[in-house]
Amino acid sequence: MEYYAGIDVSLESSSLCIVDATGRIVREAKIASEPEALTAWLKGLREGGCEIIRIGLEAGPLSQWLYAE
Repeated sequence: MEYYAGIDVSLESSSLCIVDATGRIVREAKIASEPEALTAWLKGLREGGCEIIRIGLEAGPLSQWLYAE
């Protein structure tokens, strides 16, 4: 099954939503808006068998530094 992630970035925390290929929500979380925290959470999904195919990142001034990392 293919999974996709969406990240809504805020100053202190980011909201993540994982959906499957049919659009069904598989998992949601609120993670600190730090590159290390976000990548650790996403890697944990992969280790649990949830391979993320694509990640959508909110386009805005708060997400630019996360993208660079």
